[in-house]
Amino acid sequence: MKKTSNTCPCGSDIDYQNCCKPLHIHVDSGQIIANTPLQLMRSRYSAFALKNFDYILKTHHPNYLNGLTLASLNIGPHPHWLRLEVLEHHQNAAHCTQADSSSIAQQTQGSVTFKAWYKLKGEIDAIYERSEFIYQAGRWYYSQGQQMTAKLPGRNDPCVCHSGKKLKQCCLKSLW
Repeated sequence: MKKTSNTCPCGSDIDYQNCCKPLHIHVDSGQIIANTPLQLMRSRYSAFALKNFDYILKTHHPNYLNGLTLASLNIGPHPHWLRLEVLEHHQNAAHCTQADSSSIAQQTQGSVTFKAWYKLKGEIDAIYERSEFIYQAGRWYYSQGQQMTAKLPGRNDPCVCHSGKKLKQCCLKSLW
């Protein structure tokens, strides 16, 4: 599918209306919620790209906020997000015993390793992170992440935004 202005920032190639927007607008009611850590990660990336910081806070586990507030998220400058690159994702199950002594698997934790490419202050960089997620009270929440160092592709490598052009002919060119 060709990327349009309506395409969801998460990289799904689906219109935002049918992808992350329902999660964003129903965050308070809980009518539509992320079913997996990967879906939550993608919706959080879209929220960052669209500066929907209320969604970021409401999907961040309260025990891991470490002083993060709406005011702190609103402080700029804000990057221009180029692309989300999901590298790996997992869910871990804990077995719970039901009243009839049978065991059921319940997803309790998950992780998503990703690179979120962006432009800021004339440079291209990425957040390279292994994000941790917790399932609590019927919802997935972001808890914390382990930061890693992202290596910028070479000038002749494909552009990080997936335009199909070389980096030097695309996002790198717009920095000069």
